[in-house]
Amino acid sequence: MSQLLKYLLLSFLFLSVLSNQSFADSLSDAERAYFTGDYEKAEKLIRPMADQGNASAQNTLGVMYLNGQGVSQDYKEAVNWYQLAAARENVDAQYNLGLLYENGQGVSQDYQEAVKWYRLAAAQGNALAQNNLGVMYARGKGVPQDYQEAAKWHRLSAKQGHVDAQYNLGLLYKRGQGVSQDNQEAVKWYRLAADQGNALAQNNLGLLYANGKGAEQDYEGAVKWYRLSAAQGNALAQNNLGVMYAQGKGVSQDYKEAVRWYQLAAAQGNALAQNNLGVMYARGKGVPQDYQEAAKWHRLSAKQGHVDAQYNLGLLYKRGQGVSQDNQEAVKWYRLAADQGNALAQNNLGLLYANGKGAEQDYEGAVKWYRLSAAQGNALAQYNLGLLYFNGKGVAQNHQEALRLYQLAAEQGLVSAQYVIGWMYANGQGVQKDLIRAQMRFNLATDKGNNDAQKWRTLVAKEMTSIQINQAQKMAEDCEKRSYKNCD
Repeated sequence: MSQLLKYLLLSFLFLSVLSNQSFADSLSDAERAYFTGDYEKAEKLIRPMADQGNASAQNTLGVMYLNGQGVSQDYKEAVNWYQLAAARENVDAQYNLGLLYENGQGVSQDYQEAVKWYRLAAAQGNALAQNNLGVMYARGKGVPQDYQEAAKWHRLSAKQGHVDAQYNLGLLYKRGQGVSQDNQEAVKWYRLAADQGNALAQNNLGLLYANGKGAEQDYEGAVKWYRLSAAQGNALAQNNLGVMYAQGKGVSQDYKEAVRWYQLAAAQGNALAQNNLGVMYARGKGVPQDYQEAAKWHRLSAKQGHVDAQYNLGLLYKRGQGVSQDNQEAVKWYRLAADQGNALAQNNLGLLYANGKGAEQDYEGAVKWYRLSAAQGNALAQYNLGLLYFNGKGVAQNHQEALRLYQLAAEQGLVSAQYVIGWMYANGQGVQKDLIRAQMRFNLATDKGNNDAQKWRTLVAKEMTSIQINQAQKMAEDCEKRSYKNCD
């Protein structure tokens, strides 16, 4: 509404410059009546000027019909007056007419016609029209999608200080659409829009500061912009501010404050915040632990397709926390998350297939999901896939492939994988028997509390010399120093 009034005021001023004194007096009275809310008087003063063919008066009368000010609201009549003014090349009427065609008010929605009028107004330098024309190009509405053209028009508008264009241009730089990807340029344009109070730009600027992209990493700066955006009700910023409080970045860690911001965003339907709020309830952080509340928020988020929430809800069903234990429901939600590439869900889904829980036992299906998760580096999936190769379930038995997968998991510190590799060396399964290497792995697993490894370490030690035992211990120490990499 503020932009509309701005353009009405400009129309009045334009008239006062071009008119004679009597005309200017009438115009001044019309302007005063309009801005004091006396729309009926304003309409009576403006209509004669519009009937005489004054384009600015015609545009203003169109605005009054559009908003029902001093006249009954009538979109078609607004269109009529805009068309008369636009035919006289009135830039505001051209823009307004484009807006009505874009939104289908008083006319059939017609993006091509909207583009036509936006282009005419944009060519006259109208910043609003330039920005909207950029949006049409970016979205491929009324014109073939063309990000370079979008960037061109957003830039022209942004240079005039148009806040939405500054945000839109920043977005194109962030995404590398129509321009070379450039986070520094994104920061520049977001900052200009953020300084004018654009909530979307404030949030996005906060993200760039938080991640150190386009500017030095600055958590306090991120918090500042998130807070300004969140105060305007931006749900993304409210969630992001909650994350900063939960992690203690840029602010003192405060789980209750994190929950407060998550709740505000979640109440607006933000899926990220709904999932995060569910996590807080599940872990009892900032709120009393409450699995039913956790399930409630995870479900709301999961139904919007949020992948982590789908996984989390599946986990609650598997464990029977906050919901009745139900493996079929667990399979359902794991599958949705797994289809989106969630490695944890892929592994857990593989486990359910392998054990025939919530679905018929299906080793080939288990192999499929383990493999997808393992390819993403999930150590549990690498280990589980190794088990299937070792036992020849769902795949041809292959002890060497099993060992390879166990080693990948062991490199990530998975204790059970260290133990199994030790067992394979001790028994010569898939690898040449080597008691020193076996003892090294048993040492690593025993130090992490694996009881089976401790038993085997004792058994194997009986077949080793003290020199070999010491060598295995030294190898284990070196392996741990190398973060379990290249240990054999």
